[in-house]
Amino acid sequence: MYRNHTVAVVIPAYNEESHISQTVASVPEYVDKILVVDDASTDATFQILNKIRRDGLEVIRHRANGGVGAAILTGYRRALCMSVDLIGVMAGDNQMDPGDLPALLDACIIGKVEYAKGNRFLKKEVWKRMPKDRLIGNMVLSWVTRLATGYYHIYDSQCGYTVIQKEALSRLNLQDVHDGYGYCNDLLGHLKLAEVNVGDVPVSTVYGEETSGVSVKTVFHPISSVLLRVWTRRRLARKGRLPGMVKSSY
Repeated sequence: MYRNHTVAVVIPAYNEESHISQTVASVPEYVDKILVVDDASTDATFQILNKIRRDGLEVIRHRANGGVGAAILTGYRRALCMSVDLIGVMAGDNQMDPGDLPALLDACIIGKVEYAKGNRFLKKEVWKRMPKDRLIGNMVLSWVTRLATGYYHIYDSQCGYTVIQKEALSRLNLQDVHDGYGYCNDLLGHLKLAEVNVGDVPVSTVYGEETSGVSVKTVFHPISSVLLRVWTRRRLARKGRLPGMVKSSY
């Protein structure tokens, strides 16, 4: 429990046998539930997870690989069935600093934020630590995502380090959220339609041996098509043309 709030953390994992033990061990003790979703790993990730003994740890295994978005959505659905107040997301490759988690939680507890999203660009270290190609790709995607979603103050759309209030998450239809590349961009679009207050929180830039999913290919497809759908949905919502939705001010 953190500041009298129960906390769950979702950890998507795919072929993370070299990192998953350290990742789980790094989750702060105040986190009540750790939901690791093994996305049909072909290495020893699942076997290693089953040997870890920690209170609140639950391992969920996909029968088929669905991608990081699908794994997070599975974790979200499970968390919604639990008695928790806040739900965070941390990567399975140990590339998110646990020391940044309190700031994300505080944004949702003390601030007026319902969905706290990590922003690596708020720390100067990003310009030295993030590879140039990723830096450019992230900046371009973040700019286009701001235009598509209407969250003009969100500057790091691709950062997956987040915390959301359970009540805010319950307002989304998770079945409609894109679960492949572009998941984080589409989720922001759904959050906007649900009028969820999203805020940027500074987080560290940490890199190891992992491979980024951001490339020229993914920027143009499928992420571009996802963002086009996000923009179209928002336009229709503003005109009250989405099924079951009244005209939105967004």
